Amino acid sequence: MAAALVRPRNNRMIAGVCAGLARRFGTTPATMRVIFLLSCLLPGPQFLVYLALWIFLPSEDKATSATAW
Repeated sequence: MAAALVRPRNNRMIAGVCAGLARRFGTTPATMRVIFLLSCLLPGPQFLVYLALWIFLPSEDKATSATAW
């Protein structure tokens, strides 16, 4: 089973979005950051998607406390 999609407490650079995606898809955070930076060279809403994930992905702290109930 794959890890839940949350922003982890460690391995954060800015918001932890790339680290969370890397954990979910089984790659390193550095690889995911490079993929994101390379994708920014292409036209599209990559930065807006990053901001949306920053807002809507729960932090690991909040996700574990919510499942404690």
